[in-house]
Amino acid sequence: MSGTPTPRLRRALTLRDLVVYGMVMMVPIAPFSVFGYVHEASQGRAPLAYMVGLVAMLFSALSYSAMAEAFPVAGSAFSYVQRGLHPVAGFFAGWLLLLDYILVPALLYVVCANSLVALFPVVPKAVWVAMFIIGATAGNLRGVELTARANHAFLAAQVVVLGLFLAVGLRALLGTAGGGLTLAPINPQGVNLQWVAGAAALAALSFLGFDGIATLAEETRGGSHRRIVGQAMLIVLFAMGAIFMVQTWVATDLAHGMTFKNPDTAFYDLARHVGGPALFVATALGNALAAGLANALAAQSAVSRVLYAMGRERALPGSGWLSTLHPVHQTPRNSTLLVALLSVGVSAFFIDRANDLAAIVTFGALCAFGLLHVACAWHFLVRQRSGQWLRHGVVPLVGLVVLVGLLDGQDRLALKVGGGWLLLGAAWLLVARFGLGRRLAVSTESA
Repeated sequence: MSGTPTPRLRRALTLRDLVVYGMVMMVPIAPFSVFGYVHEASQGRAPLAYMVGLVAMLFSALSYSAMAEAFPVAGSAFSYVQRGLHPVAGFFAGWLLLLDYILVPALLYVVCANSLVALFPVVPKAVWVAMFIIGATAGNLRGVELTARANHAFLAAQVVVLGLFLAVGLRALLGTAGGGLTLAPINPQGVNLQWVAGAAALAALSFLGFDGIATLAEETRGGSHRRIVGQAMLIVLFAMGAIFMVQTWVATDLAHGMTFKNPDTAFYDLARHVGGPALFVATALGNALAAGLANALAAQSAVSRVLYAMGRERALPGSGWLSTLHPVHQTPRNSTLLVALLSVGVSAFFIDRANDLAAIVTFGALCAFGLLHVACAWHFLVRQRSGQWLRHGVVPLVGLVVLVGLLDGQDRLALKVGGGWLLLGAAWLLVARFGLGRRLAVSTESA
């Protein structure tokens, strides 16, 4: 045995950094992109859909918080399910999470390219995608500290754009010619399981990303690093839920009586209607940059760390290569480069099919969250005999039921692709076990 220390991720992040990272992952102005679809599916009650989405994700955040405190390691649901339930279950949680995380950067690049082509039609979508992939990859290879600093700047820019929209929108609503804020957007009349499965499932897409905070568990500093991951998740979830509901409430009242030709551009058409070309450009450009730069930088950082964690546990092909860290910046270099290459291929295939890509992303995340709930209950109630039936029993059970309801509203293409992805993962597991003689086991590496 040599005396060379095992490479580790660098502890550099505080609670504030995690909160900012989580908010950037979720994108404060995320409803800009999907408002048209949520508005239509919710029958003009987008704020209510986001309220239901917040409640649905709250149960998952509580289970994440409990597991993050018990296992402060990188890898998110993969590491938690692996350690809390079983290595095989952990593999499938990580495999499902990869379906979400690997595709999210590509989804962001496609959304960004579509927005910018509307503003600059002479520049091909592929050019925008390539530019943002290169930018996000370079930023993540430099280190998590650089990402954290960039996140603060990106978050501030999004707050400015959102504040501009709210100021113009509220002035229009509360002025002499406006109808004011009404209670119609949060009227629960007619809400049923079918409504939840449709409207709330669409709104829940905007909440995906809070779990990305857990991928940075090994890069938090301070004596309370076991707790701050869970604290950051809950802070971000409630803060973003409030932000989503406020902006969609204003947008819904502004949209009263309007008909949108294209749900992809509904929010920007609304901005043009109330604020003229200047607000149209500000919202469209702001959302494109938020997705293509800020959110993509955070999303690529998250998936590279899931790949690093699964590589460290020898759960994927090329495990040694995936778990290699940059010799200077201590970042998962090879995993980051792999994500960039995958994003090129996925973006090219789904360049004109953003909706299909979004549905597949949601399927992977919700299924991984479901396994996390099972692991939370098993680890604390069965193994640890914690006796905390509310936190470790009722919360995971209700969260699991809610996720099943949301999955029921998923697009059939997403279910087919997700099912195929699971079969591919099972095939690799069999090859690894019986062909290569690998047994899945929990690593002795700790945070």
